[in-house]
Amino acid sequence: MTTPEELTARYGLEPLPREGGLFRRTWAGPERPDGRPEGSAIVALLTADDYSALHRLPFDEVWHFYLGDPLHLLLLAPDGTTRHPVLGPDPGAGQHLQLTVPARTWMGARVVAGGAWTFFGCTMAPGFTYADYEHGNPADLTARYPAEAPLITELCRP
Repeated sequence: MTTPEELTARYGLEPLPREGGLFRRTWAGPERPDGRPEGSAIVALLTADDYSALHRLPFDEVWHFYLGDPLHLLLLAPDGTTRHPVLGPDPGAGQHLQLTVPARTWMGARVVAGGAWTFFGCTMAPGFTYADYEHGNPADLTARYPAEAPLITELCRP
């Protein structure tokens, strides 16, 4: 059985600034004229005592499930709709092995209740840059998505 400690050591995972969890960039494509890589990929680890803070990006991001417990996502779309997909190993139970989060969608995630950890990946094209990351503000998000206020509060980090 693989443990979070083994994954952290094997992949050299480090804290993901502001967002939460541990990560390692595993690939970045060639640089484009605008300075972004053509694409990028990371592996990431979340444990039950941490979460991926609500944030959004200007491009689609594809999430991939690898190991561990399912991961509950909160997605807040620009049109005001919300979704609660679960990234996990059981497509028959409605879980997603791979899930695309559309550009400009607020996203946050936490290991499902009762779970211990999730090891997953994210891929983007064009690739991720820190300048593209927009951190969620709980007051703004709860005003826009009031039905999700409790979960927004849980998934926002100063």
